[in-house]
Amino acid sequence: MTDAASLPARHVTGGGTRVYTLPVRAFPNFRANTYLLVRGDPHAPSYAALVDTGGSGPDNLGDLQAGFAAVRAGYGEGATLGTLTRIVITHPHPDHLGGLSALREHTDAPVAAFHSAAPFIEQPGALQAAWLTPPDAQAVWLGLPPGSELDGRFRRRGSTLSVPHSTPVATPLHDGDLLDDLLHVIHTPGHEGNQICLRVDEVLLSADHLLPLNSPPLMPARFLRGSGLAAYLNSLDRVERLGGVTLALGGHDAPMPDPRARIHALRARTHEKLDGLLAACTHPMTIHDLLPALHPRLRSIQAVLLLDQTAALTEYLAQTGALSETTREDGAGLFTRA
Repeated sequence: MTDAASLPARHVTGGGTRVYTLPVRAFPNFRANTYLLVRGDPHAPSYAALVDTGGSGPDNLGDLQAGFAAVRAGYGEGATLGTLTRIVITHPHPDHLGGLSALREHTDAPVAAFHSAAPFIEQPGALQAAWLTPPDAQAVWLGLPPGSELDGRFRRRGSTLSVPHSTPVATPLHDGDLLDDLLHVIHTPGHEGNQICLRVDEVLLSADHLLPLNSPPLMPARFLRGSGLAAYLNSLDRVERLGGVTLALGGHDAPMPDPRARIHALRARTHEKLDGLLAACTHPMTIHDLLPALHPRLRSIQAVLLLDQTAALTEYLAQTGALSETTREDGAGLFTRA
């Protein structure tokens, strides 16, 4: 018998769809949420979809299999990896996409993803190439000292991305689509340009657009198309306008029972960060200069992530006219309060 404390969380939507949260160790010491959606007779479901696949970590597939087993034992569902009718990828980041290759040994369920994400799923190495091709120009614009530890880590980061073997995307999705007569597709760029949220009745599967504990990582739009703070804030506004959504389930951590309040908190935190950057920009500064000014206790493990965030904030303030940008002799962007 499955212990109640170990049962996957379940939510039954107003339309009768059963939504199970299956946490996985996407990578060692890093967890992500996948979601199993089931309709029809529990013993012989008419529809079973897996939203996201976790990462390529050694425990990821075992966690998925254990999650399905717990759903069967604890809730009487007959869904298995082999009886899946659909796999949906919310965005092509390794902790959401990386488990797809291992899953292919257990299911031939057709894959759906946003249309512009398809190349990253169908062409091994495309994701790495998108991150690795432009870092020289990016590093110069950021003002990274050539040969520094941070410069090296920034230039190498794409080489660590885990991408799956080639998998066809059977159903390229577009904003506003209704997938399988069940899932409403909402394009939410910002964290990642190809990211989608999925709505089923009152539930929003919010991927990394809405997270309960942290703001989603951002990088500037000039690094990756569809990224950036302007896109993120526009996507927040769009999701806030959705009527009748009472529960958001994100790509990480716990459920969000008041999505609108979470959106307000995320927006307020973003504006706090913008105000802090403006206050720190006391003279013409590069983004590399601004990083320690904003994060004086910066840990090495956080450096690249927070460098991206600082660049996204700076880019947005320049776009809105709060900062003016000039170019230093070496090509670095210099930012001054307007």
